[in-house]
Amino acid sequence: MKHADIITTWKPVVTIVGPTAIGKSRIGLEVAKILNTEILTADSRQVYREMNIGTDKPTLAEQQSIPHRLIDLVDPDQSFNVGDFRHHATQEISRLHTQGLLPLVIGGTGLYIRALLRGLCPGPPANRLIRNELAQEAKTQGPTFLYEKLQQVDPDLAQRLHPNDQPKIQRALEVYRILGTPLSVVHQQHRFDDTPYPCLLIGLTMDRQALYRRIETRVEWEIHKGLVQETQSLMDRGYHRELGSMKGLGYRQFAGYLAGEYSYEEAVRLLKRDTRHFAKRQMTWFQKEPGIHWITLEEADIPNQAARKIVDRINKFLQTFENDPLPAQAKSNSEPNHFSG
Repeated sequence: MKHADIITTWKPVVTIVGPTAIGKSRIGLEVAKILNTEILTADSRQVYREMNIGTDKPTLAEQQSIPHRLIDLVDPDQSFNVGDFRHHATQEISRLHTQGLLPLVIGGTGLYIRALLRGLCPGPPANRLIRNELAQEAKTQGPTFLYEKLQQVDPDLAQRLHPNDQPKIQRALEVYRILGTPLSVVHQQHRFDDTPYPCLLIGLTMDRQALYRRIETRVEWEIHKGLVQETQSLMDRGYHRELGSMKGLGYRQFAGYLAGEYSYEEAVRLLKRDTRHFAKRQMTWFQKEPGIHWITLEEADIPNQAARKIVDRINKFLQTFENDPLPAQAKSNSEPNHFSG
C-alpha cells in the first residue's frame, strides 16, 4: 500500500516535540521537504502576528519553501487558547489527510500537543466574577501573589507553570474556587484518553549543557536580529506589557529594560536564565507524556542528519498499517494510538 493510501485511510499524524533551541524547526523543515508535506506549528507564541524574532518564527524563505500553518492567527491583543488551537489544528489535519499528505506537527507547547492528540480536558466554564476578583488581587497584592496561592492549593500544577504565566495561574485558581478541586486532579481524572489519530510522537533531547549553549546562541542571535527594536515597536503600537503575548520570553525581559527597570545587561542575563528554566520545564512535561520515541541529538548534528533518522522512524511507523485489517475508527477504539516501537 502506498503511503498516500495509508494516510487517507488511517489518518495518522507525526509530531516532533522538544525544548526550545534544540532545533525542532530546522529539523522539521528538512523532514517536511523529504516527505513533501506541510508543517503544523504547535507554539503558543507563534500564533501572534508581528511577533517574529522573539518567537523564532520561520523566515519568509522557510515559509516559501515549506508551508507553515497555525502561525500568525491573531493580533497580540487578541485572546487565543488551547481550544482555539485544537480547532484550527484539526481542520488543517483533515485537509492534509484528504490530500494524502502526512500531517507533521512540530512545537514545544506541551498542552497544545496533548490537547490535539489526547483530547481537551472539560473544565467548568469561565466565571467572570471570580476572574475579576483574581485580577484585582493580582493588581493590589503584586504579581507573585496568585502564584503563591496556587502553590498552596495545587503545588503539582504550580511546579509546571512559570510565576509570570498569569492567565494559566488565574484559570487554575478559578477552577479551584468553582470545584474545590485542584486543576491537576481534574486533569488526572480526565486521563486524556481521547485519541483521534494514530500518532508517532518523536521527542528530541540533548545533553543539558549543550542545550544551554544553544540557548545562549539563540538569545544572542535574536538580539542581533533586532529583538529589542521589535519589543519597542510592539509597545509603541499600544501592545502593553500586561498582555499575555507580551509576557513571552524576550518581550517580557526587554520590556522591563525599555521601561528603565534594569540595565540592558541585566535584561540579557534574565532572558538567558529564563529561557534555560523554560527549556527545563518543557523537558519535564514531555518526559511525563506516554509513548514518546526519543532521539538524542549531538551538539554538532546538522538538521539534515537528524531529519534522516526521523524519516526512517516515520517510514517504519507507516509500514505498521500496511497489513492491518482494522479501519482507523476501529483501531482508535481498540488500542492506544501512540506508536513507540
